[in-house]
Amino acid sequence: MHNLPASNSTTASLRFYSDASLYLALAIIYFWFGGMKFTGYEAAGIRPLVENSPLLSWFYNFFSTQGFSYFLGVLELSVGGLIFVGLFRPLAAVLGGVMSAGLFFTTLSFMISTPGVFEPSLGFPAISVAPGQFLLKDLVLFCASLWVALNAWERSRVAN
Repeated sequence: MHNLPASNSTTASLRFYSDASLYLALAIIYFWFGGMKFTGYEAAGIRPLVENSPLLSWFYNFFSTQGFSYFLGVLELSVGGLIFVGLFRPLAAVLGGVMSAGLFFTTLSFMISTPGVFEPSLGFPAISVAPGQFLLKDLVLFCASLWVALNAWERSRVAN
């Protein structure tokens, strides 16, 4: 895709809409997930993931279940905002993309620490629907986050 001639206006238009759609999709995911963190339903749902994580379980020493969920919600809404603003201000998306990659790296680590991810009755590599397949989708979101950060960095270099 990067090897296509820049003079082709159709390719340039498709590239613009393709890039923008990935930024918007990632921002929407963060706005939705972040907004859900303000509900008791979501706070209770993430507790088993967080409390089994060596990276995050210590948060419950300082926050209640809902308090940590609020904290995470604010963080996720902020990341979504940075990625959205990054459509117009690339350096915002660099920061948002890096933060997003960090969040999705953390959720991918839950695959190791959360009980019930693997389905032993079916043998390797079988994973459960929840939490296994639910967490595995974060692999593509992690990669999309890295792509947004790099794309935004390249856009900021061209603008300067």
